[in-house]
Amino acid sequence: MDLNLFFGLLGGLLVLAFVANRLVRFTRVPDVIILMLTGVLIGPVLHWVNPDLFRGATRGFGALALLLILFESGLDLKLRDVVNNLAGGFFLSVVGYAFSMFAVAAVSLRMQQFGWRHALLVGAVLGCVSSSIVLPVLQQVKLRRDVRLTLLVEAALGDAIAVLAVTTLLDIAAGADASAKDIVWSLGSSLVLGVAVGILAGMVWSYLLPFLSDQRFWHVLTFGAVLLVYAGVHLIHGNNLVGVLVFGITLANFPALRRQYAPDESSSLWSFQSAQNRTRGSPDEQQQHLEMHSFHAELAFLIRTFFFVLLGVRLNFQAFRYGAAFAVACFVVLFAARWIAVQSGSFLWKGFSRLEREIMVWFLPRGLITAVLGIQVFDALGAEYRFLPDLTFAVILLTNVVLLVGAIRARRLPLPEAEPAKAVAD
Repeated sequence: MDLNLFFGLLGGLLVLAFVANRLVRFTRVPDVIILMLTGVLIGPVLHWVNPDLFRGATRGFGALALLLILFESGLDLKLRDVVNNLAGGFFLSVVGYAFSMFAVAAVSLRMQQFGWRHALLVGAVLGCVSSSIVLPVLQQVKLRRDVRLTLLVEAALGDAIAVLAVTTLLDIAAGADASAKDIVWSLGSSLVLGVAVGILAGMVWSYLLPFLSDQRFWHVLTFGAVLLVYAGVHLIHGNNLVGVLVFGITLANFPALRRQYAPDESSSLWSFQSAQNRTRGSPDEQQQHLEMHSFHAELAFLIRTFFFVLLGVRLNFQAFRYGAAFAVACFVVLFAARWIAVQSGSFLWKGFSRLEREIMVWFLPRGLITAVLGIQVFDALGAEYRFLPDLTFAVILLTNVVLLVGAIRARRLPLPEAEPAKAVAD
């Protein structure tokens, strides 16, 4: 490719991504739809970009964007909010994922004549609601705090659950001899290791930040720490995505917990500080948190832009048309599974209105993790799963169109009582 054309495309894509992201507030159209269709335009349609040049880079971009988005979402989560909404979010993520996985597996058995192992693998790839899509949309729609946090916890946990399920099923498909007890032990230990390393790394980095934040490029150093946590947890066979998420949560909450039990300098006894000082922190700490969040959010925006465009670039029209009926069938059962999951968990969110529960049903977008896992399965198992990247493209597109319906329906909700001024200002 000509270098001038490459730089021109690069600049144009970044401008387009920024405009699409800003237009979400007014059009409610998720920017991922625009990015993917742009990739289709410059790839299979106009042939400006050769997809073979980027096949190896797509998975790397996806994994990098995913860990950055999880770290950013961890920085957004307050421990009290997570605890208060953990039951509802955990239920929705686990039950919703299980229903979706088995529903897609049943369709795969029927339409693709797969065995149960292969069918479950397809279901595991498509079963997860994407945090990379849900988190930006939740910042734009006016939902009550409890509803927003339930969906936020679900999205944050969903990516890790999907990775655990796909990794386990890949091991089984590869011929690993594992009993149910071994699988449960492996999943549990990987979660424990991810959480433990994430907390430990977050505590250490919280102590180091006051000394590092006066140095140039400390944001890049923190990004390096995120990558080290990701790689280190993987090295000890823990869940690295959970480790990155917990690392971000610890950085956001540990300073406040440390202040809560800090000794009073005027006496030799331990004392509790005022609630305001415990939660707000010093101006320097607030500024550090704001700068760290802004840097990683912009980096994640850059990486995910390239990933979704590359996903569109590598679309195979012939395979896409051949698998269209299968993709639509998967989408239909995913929507049905989502509705069942929301209705079956209504006892956990009794305070939610009927319209709020309906909007929760519409919020089922597949995105970054679905595409990354689809490419991973294809790379691991070969030609038998050559349909999977194109299937994930179609399902991502369809579920994001449905998300648009949910964002439009959210306009009918009354303004949240605690945030009337902010909502009007927006």
